[in-house]
Amino acid sequence: MKDFIIPDDRDMGTPAREGAPVTLTIDGFDVTVPEGTSVMRAAAEAGISVPKLCATDSVEAFGSCRLCVVEIEGRRGTPSSCTTPVAPGMVVHTGSSKVRKIRRGVMELYISDHPLDCLTCSANGDCELQDMAGAVGLRDVRYTAPEGAPLDNHFEARDTSGENHRYLPKDESNPYFTYDPSKCIVCSRCVRACEEVQGTFALTIEGRGFDSRVSAGNIFDDFLSSDCVSCGACVQACPTATLQEKSVIELGTPERSVVTTCAYCGVGCSFKAEMQGDTLVRMVPWKNGKANRGHSCVKGRFAYGYAHHQDRILNPMIRDRITDPWREVSWDEALSFAATRLRALQEKHGQKSIGVITSSRCTNEETYLVQKLTRAVFMNNNTDTCARVCHSPTGYGLGQTFGTSAGTQDFDSVEKTDVVIVIGANPTDGHPVFASRLKKRLRAGAKLIVIDPRRIDLVKSAHVEAAHHLPLRPGTNVAVVTALAHVIVTEKLYDEEFIRTRCDWDEFQAYAEFVADPRHSPEATEELTRVPAADLRAAARLFATGGNGAIYYGLGVTEHSQGSTTVMGIANLAMLTGNIGRPGVGVNPLRGQNNVQGSCDMGSFPHELPGYRHVKLPEVRKIFEDAWGVTIDPEPGLRIPNMLDAAVDGTFKGLYCQGEDILQSDPDTKHVAAGLAAMECVIVHDLFLNETANYAHVFLPGSTFLEKDGTFTNAERRINRVRKVMAPLNGYADWEITQMLANAMLKGSGGANWTYTHPSQIMDEIAATTPSFAGVTYGMLDEKGSVQWPCNEDHPDGTPLMHVDEFMRGKGRFIVTEYVATDEKTGPRFPLLLTTGRVLSQYNVGAQTRRTANSVWHGEDVLEIHPHDAENRGLNEGDWVKLASRSGETALRAHVTERVAPGVVYTTFHHPDTQANVVTTDFSDWATNCPEYKVTAVQVSASNGPSEWQEDYAAQAEMARRILPAAE
Repeated sequence: MKDFIIPDDRDMGTPAREGAPVTLTIDGFDVTVPEGTSVMRAAAEAGISVPKLCATDSVEAFGSCRLCVVEIEGRRGTPSSCTTPVAPGMVVHTGSSKVRKIRRGVMELYISDHPLDCLTCSANGDCELQDMAGAVGLRDVRYTAPEGAPLDNHFEARDTSGENHRYLPKDESNPYFTYDPSKCIVCSRCVRACEEVQGTFALTIEGRGFDSRVSAGNIFDDFLSSDCVSCGACVQACPTATLQEKSVIELGTPERSVVTTCAYCGVGCSFKAEMQGDTLVRMVPWKNGKANRGHSCVKGRFAYGYAHHQDRILNPMIRDRITDPWREVSWDEALSFAATRLRALQEKHGQKSIGVITSSRCTNEETYLVQKLTRAVFMNNNTDTCARVCHSPTGYGLGQTFGTSAGTQDFDSVEKTDVVIVIGANPTDGHPVFASRLKKRLRAGAKLIVIDPRRIDLVKSAHVEAAHHLPLRPGTNVAVVTALAHVIVTEKLYDEEFIRTRCDWDEFQAYAEFVADPRHSPEATEELTRVPAADLRAAARLFATGGNGAIYYGLGVTEHSQGSTTVMGIANLAMLTGNIGRPGVGVNPLRGQNNVQGSCDMGSFPHELPGYRHVKLPEVRKIFEDAWGVTIDPEPGLRIPNMLDAAVDGTFKGLYCQGEDILQSDPDTKHVAAGLAAMECVIVHDLFLNETANYAHVFLPGSTFLEKDGTFTNAERRINRVRKVMAPLNGYADWEITQMLANAMLKGSGGANWTYTHPSQIMDEIAATTPSFAGVTYGMLDEKGSVQWPCNEDHPDGTPLMHVDEFMRGKGRFIVTEYVATDEKTGPRFPLLLTTGRVLSQYNVGAQTRRTANSVWHGEDVLEIHPHDAENRGLNEGDWVKLASRSGETALRAHVTERVAPGVVYTTFHHPDTQANVVTTDFSDWATNCPEYKVTAVQVSASNGPSEWQEDYAAQAEMARRILPAAE
């Protein structure tokens, strides 16, 4: 396969501009660039490098270093090229003797207050100050100490007169990078990156003149205690070793890089994995990545150390019973053991007695093979995925209204929006890189409406404040969304032309009659939703009249008993206001894991083959039967809850679970444990002995995203390449392990072996069988960087915006969204409502992030409780509390905060010690079985520590994880 050539990612000095073409002359060459482009960038476009220190193309020009001065004919002085825009006919000279002399003088001043320890500096070979000193021809520094006195500087701890009061020691508080004030040139690039790129405003320049220095907060703050979120933007922007990754200090300067895709959230950030030999030195966000545009968060940038954590299992293991210790064996023995058991179970209990669970953390190719395993080898449709447990209502709701099961926009679209609704999502914690882009647009003047029970950071944080926060009661999403539509319809704020042209007018009239009913008015629903009617009306008017309106939503929408109904209600809002089919608008689900979208696309559901086509359709089955050489069962299989129920009933006996920890992530932990315990062959394919592995009989060690080739599909339908950075430590990529298991099952059965030798061949099969992927090849992805499906004959370059001229289903469909209260209700025993979510530093069940230094920010799950509810129960900050529901109970520490409303409590599910899902119920979405994680009636009371159930669980887990020494 042709090697991927990294496109030009030079630092052009200042950001790109859009505008009419302007032609100027630089050093005798004619250059044409868009209006508003800086002279520095225009020179770079022509291949002419202008020295710079304070300028970088990720932030706006600053003009402080004066190293980039040029001469312009007809103008006085020597303006800085970074802050000077081009003009028609402008004639620029970048290398005259005058500007060369000025630059050497400027550089001489910088070097006079900088330690000359280049040979031992961690930035040696990767230091812009060093490079620029060479570029301007600096060979000597004339500034010397006056006689009998020291030279005033910031880099010597002590001088001839004693302690140097200007010197500050290195700040090593952050687990991932250091701040060395002695090497700071006060270029402000870190401060501007924190403001403009990340939007946290954690850094500032304190002092004036020679006393200026970077500060992270107030005088008592270091980088760890400050507001810094460790996104790495400041480190990436720093031109010296002032802000430096600890991994570079320890391992040395990288010598090569591989472009790949982050394996955390659904944003799908592109990174350069920078290597020294076979050792990964650091992950640097790739500026040409179309999802992240050169930005990152703490997880993708720094939290990759789990790949080499001591807990990682690298050898296959088996055991006869879950009470036995694990025994390490060869791959052949493990696969033979697994295949023999699975075949025996099918012979005894029937063809449908076993199944699979695919992973939203694995690649498209790996997921495709796992669902193929159950359909072409197990010969049933018992396949499910964690994507159903989080975003299946998205697939159903958008499929019913728009005709396709995915978001409508790309992430760039947010730059054109005027009004944003964020409902049931917390982007700053769950999707931080997208959140940074959103905050940048909000600072530029866009308006924000937040619909969430909690006061998330977007409600009010640095230089960002929501125009409206609608703090609804958990479980009342449908009522709130319908009330918004009521205002738009009754006040005739809807886009009649769009509706008549693009939607079914008769269906709209029926829908309009429904929402116009006074029972759906904000005043009528206020008592139910707890949202003040005046605020809701104002928010509806803003969204309908404020220009381009975009809706972004997350699991706070989908993980409800009416998740699908809410998604349809959101689609109704977009169609009502004509906010579909152009930049700056749309309906945008924020996917929780890196390949949630892809796992759905690849046919992980028991009723759908790849491409969202129902398994009952003979013409669809024939496509795959011809490709696979088998007969596919036309009957839909079992979802995870059905598998567990059938296991308890004794009819479901075997499970292959790849990259998913259902014991920690799925609701009603006790029921999940009972189902797993009833099975006779559970195969866990993962990096670590996760919680599900406590009930496993076979453990197949998996590979990390760094050790494989493949593709992920992010929340905007973008198919991104994953490239192997290092050899798999376990010996095989995950797709190879699934293939080996399939072949072990087929051995002796007369079935044809699988013979894939590279994931590109799997993608070719996906393209041949799945219309939305028909034009996708690895060669095409290497050429274009990434592509958004559908990518086929009609859309050869992919589809950044969906439903531009018409909906995928033809006419948009308005659907009545009747509110139906959840069966999970509060009462005297359980008066509070629990809702769950995640935090910035941790990811999903924490299997990866808990094995990195990220735990310094979130070492345990805590329960957020309002001061009023805490006072009523005699609880204080940090107290142990018992959290009890109708399903179970657990104990954790209390965090008293006004982020939650009275009557509502909140926690995360990152730590198995807490097992928050022991209290969640088995209620689920009416259409998709997506669990209702977001509404659980609970009681909170004082506790002395972990519950009896937690202690029993910990003891069982410890016993289940015993591994016999190799000799035994």
